[in-house]
Amino acid sequence: MTAAAVLTKTWRDCIPSLLRERAFLRYWSAQTISYAGDQVTIVALPLAAVLTLKATPFQLGLLSAAGLLPNLLISIHAGAWVDRRGERRKTMIMMDAGRAVLLGSVPIAYFFGFLTLAQLFVVAFLAGSMGVIFNVATQGLFAAVVPRERYLEGTSLSRGTYSFSWVAGPGLGGLLVQALSAPIAILADVVSFVGSGFLLRSVAADEPAGDQSQRGRLREGLAFVRRTPVLMAKFVAGAALNLFFSIYFALFLLFAARELHLSAGLIGLALSGGAVGALLSSMFTKRVVKRIGLGVTFILGSLVYPAVLILVPFAGGAEWQGFGMFTVAEFLSGAGMMLLDISGSTIQQAITPDRVRARVQGAYQATNYGARPVGALLGGLLAGLFGLRPVLVLAVVGGVLSVVPLLASPIPRMRDIPDESE
Repeated sequence: MTAAAVLTKTWRDCIPSLLRERAFLRYWSAQTISYAGDQVTIVALPLAAVLTLKATPFQLGLLSAAGLLPNLLISIHAGAWVDRRGERRKTMIMMDAGRAVLLGSVPIAYFFGFLTLAQLFVVAFLAGSMGVIFNVATQGLFAAVVPRERYLEGTSLSRGTYSFSWVAGPGLGGLLVQALSAPIAILADVVSFVGSGFLLRSVAADEPAGDQSQRGRLREGLAFVRRTPVLMAKFVAGAALNLFFSIYFALFLLFAARELHLSAGLIGLALSGGAVGALLSSMFTKRVVKRIGLGVTFILGSLVYPAVLILVPFAGGAEWQGFGMFTVAEFLSGAGMMLLDISGSTIQQAITPDRVRARVQGAYQATNYGARPVGALLGGLLAGLFGLRPVLVLAVVGGVLSVVPLLASPIPRMRDIPDESE
């Protein structure tokens, strides 16, 4: 065998086998660029409000709430609509196109001088609503392009991309805003949605048909969760973890700046440690699952993800010491997040039948993501009463205790991908 052939074989062996299959590659690529664009908007839209329109902190809070509220208000309805309609791929393409038009209106309004805060509120809410529908629909399309026995590999790639973009994307958004201005940087998200839509158009998938008999049965997703102990434990633990993590997330940047005296550059560098930890963990999660089992991996990630953040409120001393503890905490937490997200998503994907898949995902988004604005508000109120450091400790302890419902469920005994539940 020639040296070139050896190198080619080595390179192919390094690529996950699912990425060598056209349908999944295009599905995954569409998700990847869409997620990356989302993270640009998360930074660029608020900065457009602050830097261009001089928004007050209260107005900025309202803008953030406008983007988050759809998770709480429409997730269950979106799941019922997607299950009834079917055609997940077409639904996702429509949501990509809609978000591209909405976000494209921001740089256009800025260019012609009529950009307003009211427009940003409407864009944030409607784009957030379309994002909810897109995320609900993607679960069904995933099941159509990934064989059941390869759910773990597919979820490692799909959720790995999402989680990595979540921790790495804000840095990219900040760089684009600095280089282009906030409204113009939003064009990067517009391009990402257009690219995602074109990739999804070429995905060949045998999707299950919609079920018109489910009209009006909005609560069936939650009912299925209540009947399924594994999902019930996952949802309760996830809602608690999201609540306490949102308390932490609302305060930790302020703590790093005021108490640790870290510059914006050092804070950004420390946060990039989370991206590195997430990326490395996504590469090794499958091996961890094979070694200790799917359920134990899920519980391990659920513990590591919040527990290591205790390093942050106990950081202090010289600037380099605070920076070092902050970076280590982010790195380990990012690694734990991937263990949690990949294994947990695999369990939910495998155990949920196609007929309720979108509604279960809608229920998940409503109960878990809906806890985030509540946690952010609670964090601000508690910090005003007790100070930053004690509330950060409380958030970490609460996050660790959120694992209790998982320990009391069948999850610790779950070694392999579970059977579908009915």
